[in-house]
Amino acid sequence: MGDYEPVAPQLEGEENLIAAAEHIVRALGSNKNLTKDVKKILADLGSQLSNMATIEDEVVEGVESGIEEQLRVVEEKIMSWESDESMIFYSGSNDASEYLNATDEARKLIDELESRCSSGKDERELLRRAHDVLQLAMQRLEEEFKHLLVQHRQPFEPEHMSFRSSEDDSVDVGSLVSFGDDSFEESAGRYSIGRTSEDCIIDLVHPDVIHDLKCIANSMFMSSYDHECRQAYVIVRKDALDECLFDLEIEKLSIEDVLKMDWGTLNSKIKRWVRAMKIFVRPFLVSEKWLCDQIFLELGSASSVCFVEAAKAPMLQLLNFAEAISISSHQPEKLVRFLDVYEVLADLLSDIDALFSDEAGSCIRIEYHEVLKRLADSVRVTFLEFKNAVASNTSANPFAGGGNHPLTRYVMNYIRLLVDYKDTLNLLLKNDDGETARSPSPDSSHATEEESTSNDSSACLSPMALHLQSLTSVLEANLQEKSKLYGDASLQHFFLMNNIHYMVQKVKNSELQAIFGDKWIRKHNWKFQQHAMDYERATWSTILPLLKDESNSSNSSISRTLLKERLRSFYVAFEDVYKTQTAWVIPDLHLREDLRISTSLKVIQAYRTFVGRQMQHIGEKHIRYNAEDLQDYLLDLFEGSQKSLHNPHRR
Repeated sequence: MGDYEPVAPQLEGEENLIAAAEHIVRALGSNKNLTKDVKKILADLGSQLSNMATIEDEVVEGVESGIEEQLRVVEEKIMSWESDESMIFYSGSNDASEYLNATDEARKLIDELESRCSSGKDERELLRRAHDVLQLAMQRLEEEFKHLLVQHRQPFEPEHMSFRSSEDDSVDVGSLVSFGDDSFEESAGRYSIGRTSEDCIIDLVHPDVIHDLKCIANSMFMSSYDHECRQAYVIVRKDALDECLFDLEIEKLSIEDVLKMDWGTLNSKIKRWVRAMKIFVRPFLVSEKWLCDQIFLELGSASSVCFVEAAKAPMLQLLNFAEAISISSHQPEKLVRFLDVYEVLADLLSDIDALFSDEAGSCIRIEYHEVLKRLADSVRVTFLEFKNAVASNTSANPFAGGGNHPLTRYVMNYIRLLVDYKDTLNLLLKNDDGETARSPSPDSSHATEEESTSNDSSACLSPMALHLQSLTSVLEANLQEKSKLYGDASLQHFFLMNNIHYMVQKVKNSELQAIFGDKWIRKHNWKFQQHAMDYERATWSTILPLLKDESNSSNSSISRTLLKERLRSFYVAFEDVYKTQTAWVIPDLHLREDLRISTSLKVIQAYRTFVGRQMQHIGEKHIRYNAEDLQDYLLDLFEGSQKSLHNPHRR
């Protein structure tokens, strides 16, 4: 073969293979050392290769002619709709199917032309035409996609909503709810709370167009127009989610806007936010994820990306409001609203984790958890601030009439409100070691055996119970200080009797009884009864002894004088008590009657006995009141309206 070493060119495909074979034959034929037979064989081979090249050229020309014809047909189908302003997917399933098929053909022609890797002018022109017609089709499909999403969007009204179960049956709630009041929230909660996401689906877009949307998305993704498809979906659905928040009366507020609000306005907006949050996540956001899955689930991560991009801004808008609440001031009146916000976020936590479970949704999921944690801290701080506010509440003047102090009413009514949040408070009021701090009772140094036993059993109480008992102890300590503002010892006990009795009744007549326990109730029953006895003792201990018969000789003039003086002193003291204590008040009817009866038994019995024994020595003209008069006068006590005994014979 000589020293010739042919260098084969870098060729690809059948055409290049034939050209390479011809090159080799020519190179071999130029060798002078070949025999005549070999030269003949090479000449025949060269002739055959030449014929093959000719045939291949004819085939290529035929293929190119066929591609051009296919492209022409596709162009005609796609261009025929450019002058038609009607929507393809409104004209009937056949037109829509033919258009999608034409789009598919254009894509296949592009793939075939690109696979030929030809640099021929004619093929480049065909490829350019194919790309142009495909781009035109994609623009049209994007427009159709948006139009279907917008025109077939279901209005956010109950009559257009149904809750879809995991078995695809549905419960119509149109007859159950009326938008604009709380019933929708209740209905949504009835079908969603504690159930899986698939159990609270509503049709945000009419089910009849889901198949068309899915077909358009598949076509655009296969044609490498996935970005345009996702963007079109996100733009339309984000507007829908924004409109949902608008319908739920949620404004776009910055954190600064929220922090500047007065409490009355903020309180109203928190109530509205809580309601909106429940509806927005269940069922609206859950249904949005369902819609994304119906359209994009077969297209990889597109479903998750589209959902997150559409939901991100509305969700962050809601979370920004909750964050503003968490960093606002910790006035006691805000505690219940803080708990409302915390509870709705905690209740929806599993939904959020499921909806934003992948990497695309991590930013929302992480922010949600952070806001929830900050709200938990705010609840704890606000509760402690509440306790501090009770402890530091001071008064310059005694509370008129010795009745139930406004602080007592406020604290006990506030505590009753917290019962609805007992599970949450039991969770949030734990210290890191699972225990809760306890404040000593205001009179712990004088604790009875029963109180000590109650304190020993406090380890069995829930964190909420321990904190609430601690709060009532702080309240009692404050009331003790307020009682010292009264100069009258009997009024001090009277005031404490009223307020502790009020505390007991608030606990006994509510769910607080189960939280505080019977031992706390017995302990405080004993306390207010003790103050009632101390009141009677302080009021009558110096008056009733005047009615004791201590004379040695009932016939002596000195004894008669003393008896008359003591009776007169009794009348003066009684009238003074009457004038003073008719201005005092016992708001509780039963407590008022009980104390009147107890007082009457002591006073009237002593008076009857004294007058009965000493009437003949004193003389009837010195008897200012009979027993029935005094008994009636005692019924005037504790009404809160001061009276005087100007007419001793009022009967």
